[in-house]
Amino acid sequence: MKLVLIGCPGAGKGTQAKMLSKKYGIAHISTGDLLREQMKQGTELGKKVSAIMEAGGLVSDDIVSAMLAERIKADDCKNGYILDGYPRNVSQAEGLNDIVGSLDKVICYEVDDNIIVDRMVGRRSCPNCGKMYHTKYNPPKVEGKCDDCNEALIQRKDDNEETVVNRLKVYHETTAPVIDYYDKKGILLKTSGVGDINEIFENVCKALEGIK
Repeated sequence: MKLVLIGCPGAGKGTQAKMLSKKYGIAHISTGDLLREQMKQGTELGKKVSAIMEAGGLVSDDIVSAMLAERIKADDCKNGYILDGYPRNVSQAEGLNDIVGSLDKVICYEVDDNIIVDRMVGRRSCPNCGKMYHTKYNPPKVEGKCDDCNEALIQRKDDNEETVVNRLKVYHETTAPVIDYYDKKGILLKTSGVGDINEIFENVCKALEGIK
């Protein structure tokens, strides 16, 4: 099974991708995670990516495509995979055909911009164990501290309001047309990204019945 998850930053794609990955036994590939790994390693590519992401811009197609083509060769992709955060424009969508062949379904999570800003600006994470929190919806027991390891929580540099608003603007200008692209191909599934996480998940699973 080959799936693509589409939605603006903060729409819940990452959470849903992990749940789908576990249910169907397929790899979850987040282009954002691939890029952040380069940043963490401090490579030349990582430094370029860091500057672009902190400004709320999008990394070039060539960089992302090359990393993706290499990633899907891994053993955990033999039964399929979920692409989270890619493609982000029609050019990437067209190029994706050459990399992965045909897709089974493209799932689009729809969330209003004002909800996205609220979600992302309040996000916090533990730099030690990676556990995620939200200042309003999922706060830690002790303010600013991880429940599991007591490490001080951090906010990603690109989760400030100005950058989030800019990322949404970029998304609507470049990524939204991808929705029309896949709709015309007849493989698009639109679903609300607002509400109970498990209900959103179950609705998508019902739509995927019969796909292997």
